[in-house]
Formats: sequence, C-alpha cells, structure tokens
Amino acid sequence: MKSFIRCTATVVASLLAGAATAQSWPAKTVRVIVPFAPGGGADLTARPVSQKLSEALGQQFVVDNRGGAGGAIGMELTAKAPPDGYTIMSVSGSFSATAATHKLPYDPFDALIPVVELGYAPNVLVVHPALPAKTTQELVALARANPGKLVYASTGIGGLTHMATELFAVMAGVRMIHVPYKSTGVAMPEILAGQTQVMVAGMLGAQPFFSSGRLRALGVTTAKRWPSLPNIPAIAEALPGYDTGTYYGMFLPKGTPPAIVNRLNAEVNKILQDGGIKNTLEAQGMAASGGTPAAFAARVKKEYNDWVKVVREAKLKIE
Repeated sequence: MKSFIRCTATVVASLLAGAATAQSWPAKTVRVIVPFAPGGGADLTARPVSQKLSEALGQQFVVDNRGGAGGAIGMELTAKAPPDGYTIMSVSGSFSATAATHKLPYDPFDALIPVVELGYAPNVLVVHPALPAKTTQELVALARANPGKLVYASTGIGGLTHMATELFAVMAGVRMIHVPYKSTGVAMPEILAGQTQVMVAGMLGAQPFFSSGRLRALGVTTAKRWPSLPNIPAIAEALPGYDTGTYYGMFLPKGTPPAIVNRLNAEVNKILQDGGIKNTLEAQGMAASGGTPAAFAARVKKEYNDWVKVVREAKLKIE
C-alpha cells in the first residue's frame, strides 16, 4: 500500500511539473530555425506564424535562417539544440526529402519531434519565358529532343525541389542538368536572369514571378489543379500519376517535454484558425492545415517513403 501511494505521488508530481512547465513556457525569446535562406516558402510561412506566436505568448519568436545542404544544416542545429522549447524548426517537405537523400549524422525521425503541420501547397513547374515551351507536353518534347542540354535549378541537392524535378524527369524519360542553390530566394534571381531555364519551385516563392509574367508556369505538381490556380494545369494531365506537394510544419528537438509540445501544437492550431493568417497563407497559394502531432508525423513519414522510392528509381547517389 505504501509503495502504491509513493508511486501515485510520483506520477502526480510528474504531471504537475509538466503542467507547470507548459504554463511557464516561454519565459524568454524562442529561436525559430528555418533551414533555408530568406525568401522561400518555409521562410514566408514561418514569419507570420512566428509573429502571431509572439503576440499570443508574450515572448519573441525570432526567425533564424540557416540554409544549406537541402535543409540538413538547419535540421542538425535543431536536433542538437537543448530540448527545452526554446529552439523550434519551421521547415518544408524538404525534411522528408533530405532524410531520404542524405546520410545524416543522426536519425531525423528519432532526433526531431513533429509538432504541427502549418499548411500544404503544390510546387509549380516554371520556365524562363525565352524557353519555347508553353505547356508541360512541349517541355517534355523539348527536353527529349535536347538530352542533357536544358538546365534546371533546385533549392539544394537532395532537397524537395530537386527530388520533385527528378521524379518529373524519370516519369517523362528526359535528362537535364541540375544546378542546386540554397533556397528558392537564391534560385529565383538566376532563373529570372536566364542562367537556368527550368525549376519545380515552391509556389509561395514562385507565385509573384509567374503572376507578373517574368516566369511561365506550366503546371502544378498536385494530382489535380489547385483551387487558387485553376488556369494552370496539373503536371499529371501530361504525366498521369505525377503527384507531389509541399507541407510546411514545425518540429522540436527530441526530449522536449510533452507539455510544451502539446502547448505549441494548441497555440499554432488556434493561430491557423485566425482569419488573417488563413488569408495570408491562402493569398500565397497555401491551404492552412493544423492538426495533431501524430497526423503530421504520419505525413512526414509517408513522404519520406515516397522519396526513398524516387532515389531508387532515379538511381541517385546518397550524399
């Protein structure tokens, strides 16, 4: 009986401590690592959400851009950060792609905790206007007639846009030259200048340029046309079965108290119901998500498994 009472007291004390941790968090500035340079979709998503978290919780949530290696540098910084709730990573679906394409010095699925999905959006196949291809079918024909001559940009070797383009190339039976950059924000000036010709880009970073006519959008990467871009065909209309997109979400280092994980999840879910944030994300072409940590974790792992298949089919070398 005494043993049972001691055990019960320990459990109650642990629960109370967890509740106290969640109630006192955050007590100082929180760093929000974005593992890409400014200007890409992950950055454009993290900033308004971080601002709303600052307003809701009374502490600054400061975005820290750490680009490079398809997101792997920022991922490792987050994985090695103290698990106290003061380092968050806000990342795109490149998390799953990078995990499938890089030999990382840690297991990302063990070292990082998925907290909440912020939103989901298609990528967009864009080309420089000087390229004589006005449809996906015409681009495929051009690439087949000129093997190894078209140059495509990505946001890093093994990252999401690299993998999405490789999936396109495999399904279309074409070969193009790959030039990797650190982020959409870095890659865009190059394709705008004609240094590269093709890119499967994150919609948030690319939309201002194809909307203004500085780039030509040939297709969205989701299986069907995206509601906010009804006049842009799905790539799947030319390549049946092509289907990929970009999730955006937040992670915490392994060992972060569950109470903090759950509080961050709850606060972000509330923010995503705010009309202002929903309008901001939708204006950028994204559908706001939200949901539980478990649902986000399932999305992350499914996309990882999908990219592992692409690595095998495209015969890509793991970095």
